[in-house]
Amino acid sequence: MATDQTPPRKLAVRLKTARGRPPSSQRWLSRQLNDPYVQAAKLQGWRSRAAFKLIELDEKFSLIHRGTRVLDLGAAPGGWSQVALARGASMLVGIDLLPMIPLEGATLIEADFMDEGMDVRLREMLGGGADLVLSDMAPNTTGHVATDHIRIMNLAEAALHCAIDVLSPGGAFVAKLFQGGAEAGMLTLMKRHFASVKHAKPPASRKESRELYVVATGFRRV
Repeated sequence: MATDQTPPRKLAVRLKTARGRPPSSQRWLSRQLNDPYVQAAKLQGWRSRAAFKLIELDEKFSLIHRGTRVLDLGAAPGGWSQVALARGASMLVGIDLLPMIPLEGATLIEADFMDEGMDVRLREMLGGGADLVLSDMAPNTTGHVATDHIRIMNLAEAALHCAIDVLSPGGAFVAKLFQGGAEAGMLTLMKRHFASVKHAKPPASRKESRELYVVATGFRRV
């Protein structure tokens, strides 16, 4: 990896041809071409621009240390797993419904983290409890704000319950949400199990995106 620095802005790039592409595809391609994080991820060898989000969250909250055992939920394509290993994680298990290209230093499995008994399997693979549980998962959006919020909250709550099952005392949990933040029930549960619960939107999150992250630290079993 070359650097962990936030990429500089660059001059706008126009599509050379839009022939045969629907407007939504044109917009996506144009955004990718003009996104400095996309270009920086390619140059620095990260699997996705999302790597910078975890880098920025880690710099703010000091989540990853040498020897940290990490569970990455919804890990594909592996950008967050790469960052965790580069920043000192000694053990990393990534799980996703999609297949992933092998990553040196990581154990990547194609499975559903919500399957019965998976929490026990994941603890065994980690060699004990996790120090950090990550979830950058998001559902396919419908464009209907209320529906999309419910879907991502369901994922985040499932990730939280998994974290409670596998975290070691003092551990941390990070999950993607949409604007509106964690709902009352989820916040109550997190505040019961963690010493600190905060919301954050890292600079690498696109300004037009409704995503933000909940960062819970100081896990305790109750």
